[in-house]
Amino acid sequence: MALLHSSSRLLFHTSSILYTLNNRKGEKQRSSRGNSVVMCLAKDSRQDLNGETVAVIGLGVSGRSVVKLALSRGANVLALDSNPSCVPLEEDSGFEGYDLNRVQTELGPHKRETLLKASQLVLSPGVPVTHPDIAAAIQAGVPAFSELGFAAAALPGNIKVAAVTGTNGKSTVTTFTSQILRNAGVRTFVAVVEVSSYQLELPGSFHPKAAVILNLTPDHLERHKSMEAYGSIKCRVFSRMEASDVAIIPQSDVLLRRLAAMSGSQATRAWMGGLPGVQLDKDARRAIVVVPTTGVEARLYLSSLQAVGTHNAHNAGTAALLALSLDVGLQSEDIQAAIPHLKAPPHRMEIVHQDDQGVVWVNDSKATNVDSTSVGIRSIVGKKAVVLLGGQAKVGVGSGGLGFGVLVESLQSHRAVVLFGASGLAIEQELRHAGLSITCTYTELFADAVQLAGSLAQPGDAVLLSPGCASFDQFKNFEHRGQVFADLAKVVST
Repeated sequence: MALLHSSSRLLFHTSSILYTLNNRKGEKQRSSRGNSVVMCLAKDSRQDLNGETVAVIGLGVSGRSVVKLALSRGANVLALDSNPSCVPLEEDSGFEGYDLNRVQTELGPHKRETLLKASQLVLSPGVPVTHPDIAAAIQAGVPAFSELGFAAAALPGNIKVAAVTGTNGKSTVTTFTSQILRNAGVRTFVAVVEVSSYQLELPGSFHPKAAVILNLTPDHLERHKSMEAYGSIKCRVFSRMEASDVAIIPQSDVLLRRLAAMSGSQATRAWMGGLPGVQLDKDARRAIVVVPTTGVEARLYLSSLQAVGTHNAHNAGTAALLALSLDVGLQSEDIQAAIPHLKAPPHRMEIVHQDDQGVVWVNDSKATNVDSTSVGIRSIVGKKAVVLLGGQAKVGVGSGGLGFGVLVESLQSHRAVVLFGASGLAIEQELRHAGLSITCTYTELFADAVQLAGSLAQPGDAVLLSPGCASFDQFKNFEHRGQVFADLAKVVST
């Protein structure tokens, strides 16, 4: 009847959308935008938390929607945020119609005595479970969940869930999977959920029917400390899965294979890069998909895929495997019919402008780590690029470097590198030390960097923003950075 497509970092976010399918296959009506996942869950009138007190820690967009879900489930709420300038819920127009008499808001440092009053804790992704007062409350016996775990407890049992995690490609595979299901007019309730490592720290009863770990490369190590720990947390996505469920990992990733085997999951294994699972030919033009639990097989032609880059052909193949693994009646022809309609989300190898000199401006602002940037650079074929790198670099692996030296081989065939932001100079040093010989120059401000990149580009080149860094030194988030780039591209090239 409906498809819930949600990014778990936006599990309760206003960009989540509820799709309703009409009686005839393929006729879809899109609901109004809003907290649609919450609205769907709020229809459950069990009031299963009636009389309990839920402490919601972190009052960003998703945290506020957790508060709404807790209220809809009958709970009293302790709404906590360490930022004293956070807008109180009482002043948030989004809470009109909610009973705020059942909400107690505390801003500033978390108080242990407040946390100990709660029946359960719900942690927003930015709140580490290692925070001393939170850890003390958990040790004292207060159950704790991520927002993902909290939502999972309210999901009706008839909803089949596809979960997507990994370091890179999560949003694209989540989007492709939902587009396949929508295009086919699936007649059941399905949730397609992007899951972060932070949310898998406390996953609660989250139980996907099909789940994939796309890849595992260095990221978030300032929180997880090691690749082993990071991978173990990712594998928690499989922890409650059963033999009738499908767990998908890259066949070539030795660490993930070992950690998945240690996870205790009973799920049936499928492979990216092998069968059963999904396997592409060497040109990424055809894919074979085999579901291990049902034996359903699909042979797909990917030449009609509109998304840029061979990595998106692999993303499409993985999305096909996920969709088929949900066992909702899809066949090979349903997947094939969807391929031409698959569109990657914004800020991921998105062509935002082409000027009258034939210079193509490509926004890959979502590339916030080195591995993702490497994929972006290799996706530019048949032309030279001026590559924009920089921002706030993440912790690397090994001897204290940022890890950008691995990009040199793929950069050497391009026009130039322009660096910017808080980590730009350090990245420049790494690239030069690793032997980069093309033009490589630094300017602090992003707008100046885009202007410089435009001046270095020759007719027919590409200007690629694939920064390999977080955006918070100069922007609200990667979306903000990407939008500024798109706007500047039109100005610079006039």
